[in-house]
Amino acid sequence: MSKALFITEKPSVAIEFAKVLNIKGGSKRDGFIESEKAVVTWCVGHLVNMSYPEVYDPKYKKWILNDLPFLPKKYKYEVIKNVKKQFDIVKKQMKRGDISTIYVCTDSGREGEYIYRLVDEMVDVKDKIKKRVWIDSQTEEEIRKGVKNAKLLSEYDRLSDSAYLRAKEDYLIGINFSRLLTLSYGRMISNALGKKYVVIAVGRVMTCVLGMIVGREQEINKFVKTPYYKIISTFQLEESLDYAGEWKAVEGSNYYLSNLLFKDIGFKEKEKAQKFIDDLKKDNPEMIATIEEVSRKKENKNPPLLYNLAELQNECAKKFKLSPDQTLEIVQGMYEKKMLTYPRTDARVLSKAVTKEIHKNIKGLSNMSKICNLDQQDQAIDGFVQKIVDEGLFKGLEKTKYVNDKAITDHYAIIPTGQGLGSFNKLSDDGKKIFVLIVRRFLAIFYPPAIFSKLSIITKIESEPFFTSSKVCVQEGYLRVLNDGQKNQDTKETDAEILKKLKKGQKLKIHHLIIKESETTPPKRYNSGAMILAMENAGKLIEDEELREQIKGSGIGTSATRAEILKKLQKIGYIKLNKKTQILTPAPMGEMIYDVVNKSVASLLNPALTASWEKGLMMIANGEIKTDEYMEKLEAYIRKNTQKVLKLNNHSNLSNTFAPIPSSNGNIERNQEEGKRKGNHALGVCITCNYGKILENRKAFYCSNWKNGCKFTVWKNSLDMYGQKVTAKLIEELLEKGSIKDMQIILPQTHEKCSASLEFRNDKSGALELKNVKRIEEKESKDERTID
Repeated sequence: MSKALFITEKPSVAIEFAKVLNIKGGSKRDGFIESEKAVVTWCVGHLVNMSYPEVYDPKYKKWILNDLPFLPKKYKYEVIKNVKKQFDIVKKQMKRGDISTIYVCTDSGREGEYIYRLVDEMVDVKDKIKKRVWIDSQTEEEIRKGVKNAKLLSEYDRLSDSAYLRAKEDYLIGINFSRLLTLSYGRMISNALGKKYVVIAVGRVMTCVLGMIVGREQEINKFVKTPYYKIISTFQLEESLDYAGEWKAVEGSNYYLSNLLFKDIGFKEKEKAQKFIDDLKKDNPEMIATIEEVSRKKENKNPPLLYNLAELQNECAKKFKLSPDQTLEIVQGMYEKKMLTYPRTDARVLSKAVTKEIHKNIKGLSNMSKICNLDQQDQAIDGFVQKIVDEGLFKGLEKTKYVNDKAITDHYAIIPTGQGLGSFNKLSDDGKKIFVLIVRRFLAIFYPPAIFSKLSIITKIESEPFFTSSKVCVQEGYLRVLNDGQKNQDTKETDAEILKKLKKGQKLKIHHLIIKESETTPPKRYNSGAMILAMENAGKLIEDEELREQIKGSGIGTSATRAEILKKLQKIGYIKLNKKTQILTPAPMGEMIYDVVNKSVASLLNPALTASWEKGLMMIANGEIKTDEYMEKLEAYIRKNTQKVLKLNNHSNLSNTFAPIPSSNGNIERNQEEGKRKGNHALGVCITCNYGKILENRKAFYCSNWKNGCKFTVWKNSLDMYGQKVTAKLIEELLEKGSIKDMQIILPQTHEKCSASLEFRNDKSGALELKNVKRIEEKESKDERTID
């Protein structure tokens, strides 16, 4: 009797399939479950991966520049050693003579497809029918439907092609550029960090994300705050009733387009702001203002779209201070408990097909407070569900913006299944909060819009306009469900009272006329959730939710990989994550790696390029371009940039970017104090602050004005990698002449002897810069630097 074989991605999923398919009468074996009609076995994530270069040829075990780029014509794969036992079990089941049909039940997405296809390639079974089970949740109904509607595996070949290409792309970019940049610049960074050697890890997505974090930090460091001075007036209606207005120099103002202003909202100098007030008082001694315009209108705000993984990770980072990988782990667990639909989704809408049975999801949440231990505030969910069911608010959902088949690639948005509520009380506190968050967002789409009353007033003092605006929620609508009500009864009543009394042309007493000092603010650092959103939108952090959805295209990475990228950057010491705030900052090594990439293969830092690669993979999956075409462009990119980096030291200016990181027991301040005790003489006037004197200590040359913030520092080992020493005489000459010409150096990459000019870098930080590098020997050096 022939049997069907079901292969899942994880053991826990296999157990669910076994329950649903009634595979319980048979015996449980090591690594598979079997009954008379079916067998269920499982992978444990990836069982097979791509082979390292040394498998192709032992010579690749050594890192040598002349061996790059590494572009194999045929790719090799191998079973991962620590999961070989499970691979052998899966292989044995696939090759059984009594198995006629194989159902592929790995996660329904590109990576899940790749996990199975690698196994299939290694096992090489051709005499079986192979079908693909594609599901959106692990409920019994969904599993049964997925098995019943399973399509031939060949219908997913294009998805498989994109999965293979993604892996090859990551493999080639990682191996080639990691080796290339490590051999070219690794020693430079090693010296700066005081380590034996540093491997420069490069990744298609990882390096781009590092660039976004370092780039933002540089924007913040370069930012100079600009003070400006607003004019605020308070207008009195009655003794106990007034309102404030803010001056803007719009058309009609005497200061319209004046160069005295910061934009149109204030003065650059406080004195000018005070003169403005004095002039108004002089021209209007009675301090009377006139209402120029009163406008009242209502504004509707619709419920937000449903959560995809990126939006959920962003929300959890802000509200609960959870990292993206923590959020993903929690929702993945709830998916496996049948509580949620598939979490690794990019879609924020539902499909028309699922709306036909959406009432089941809603009704499944009825009496949630009786099953789940909810706090008092969340017990209101029962009432929201009841209202939706009783009033049929779910009807017609397919006609709304929350349903759009064209906006769905693999899976629709994350919503509760209405099942598995019995597992709620076993969740962690964070898990409970996230589940309630998803439930509320889901129920909100069935509720009416929130209605706001907007009040706008223009009040003039002479010809100068002052603007007042307020926005009050008059009907909460869906905001009640989100527990995000913004209705303030006191404000509402005050605004209503003001509205009744205001009329165009009305004269009012000016109560106050004051200066409010403000200043521009630097860009914000990314928190982990904001970074996920920026990755989703190809490097652009767009705060407005509706605009974000409108321009959404190909992002950086996928919903399944973004959290892991951030985690890896932390693990290898390129970035830091503050667990309390979820703020991301670059580590010193990360900033150095950024500088190396920026001066060698800068395109790897470009979010638009990384996003275009991701879009190309989507086009492969959709059959819009051929795999050979994609691969040719990828290999051409690697060849071109490899040659570019190999030539950099021969034809480009070299910049001594990296200052060594002082150790904890030899920090800069201790060394400077030590230098003072030695009584060393001044070498010249500081080029940074033009005030302090340049002094010497054990490790560096520094400015005597360092306590007042001068950051001039030249480290004595700055030129070690070029075969030169930074001496007091050299610094003295540099300070006096501005440059030292025809200095003999040795290139760290090729060991060539060259001449160069040595100067201070333009930023006057004390960092040294080598310019006009020329070979002394015309014959190209054949030396090779290797890392064993």
